[in-house]
Amino acid sequence: MKTLVTGAAGFIGFHLVRRLLDRGEEVVGIDNINDYYDVRLKHGRLAELGVVAPAEGDTAEVRSRLNPRFRFMRIDLEDAAALNALFAAERFDRVCNLAAQAGVRYSLTNPHAYIGSNITGFLNLLEAVRLHPVSHLVYASSSSVYGIDPLMPFAEATAADHPASLYAVSKRSNELMAHSYAHLYAVPATGLRFFTVYGPWGRPDMALFLFTRAIINGEPIQVFNHGEMQRDFTYVDDIIEGVVRVLDRPPAPHPDWDGRSGGVSPAPWRVYNIGNGAPVRLMDFIAALEREIGRPAQRVMLPMQPGDVPATWADCTALEQDVGYRPNTPVDHGIARFVAWYRDFYGAE
Repeated sequence: MKTLVTGAAGFIGFHLVRRLLDRGEEVVGIDNINDYYDVRLKHGRLAELGVVAPAEGDTAEVRSRLNPRFRFMRIDLEDAAALNALFAAERFDRVCNLAAQAGVRYSLTNPHAYIGSNITGFLNLLEAVRLHPVSHLVYASSSSVYGIDPLMPFAEATAADHPASLYAVSKRSNELMAHSYAHLYAVPATGLRFFTVYGPWGRPDMALFLFTRAIINGEPIQVFNHGEMQRDFTYVDDIIEGVVRVLDRPPAPHPDWDGRSGGVSPAPWRVYNIGNGAPVRLMDFIAALEREIGRPAQRVMLPMQPGDVPATWADCTALEQDVGYRPNTPVDHGIARFVAWYRDFYGAE
């Protein structure tokens, strides 16, 4: 198998590349290495994969010095010409799209970034897959698509038509765009609605990273909605296990689709939740982090932020039924692994 992983220098992309290489697969990774957050972390992930990324504008291939089955190229999904040339040259078996402009709050001040990366870039990828067919396109969606819907747990049958941010809009758009290509061109496509992913090598704009850095440095943490938040925190290894199992199982048209069944279609298209299925109160999450670090947090209690939602909770019944897997890493264990990684990577006490 030859698999393309977009966003290979990103948090989830990096972990997926490692897992696929461990399975003996050939992997090509691409990433634009933008500066949405500290690029040193992105370069650090690539270094773990044996790659020194080329300079911006250089799309030359770099082969890993640690594993000859991994090659990396600095390509932006918005560069349709470079993307089409890559697909024509490589003839991929499968594609996993993890490249995107992430972040809910960032979308409030930089909306155009989401249209370019998440809409135009995803369209370019769909066109490349249409012209150079693959057995399966898997792409990252998000629990954000459920928006302000109060009915929980969130299930794929939920309409997901009340988004709270442009980021959520872009991810829901990806699902609908993929469905149109599955319907028109028989492109087998599966969207994965990730629920608050955390773990080693995580993003610096996420709560666990922000809280850990602040507590270790003796700085205050911002606690939104006065702590009255719940999140379905999902450890990154659980996410990767779900991604790999789904990647191995291209969707077939659903024979019993009647127009009322969410997440399935008469086209080769599917959407799954991947979450822990056990919401955690934000204050309990902070308490677990305090125990692991060994010192208390200085808490600044703030109101709910625009674009945010008070709770998320994944119903993973469909994932378990179809691929035999349900995430299950306890939050305490995941936090311990993250803190150990953070202290090692940053030399923090």
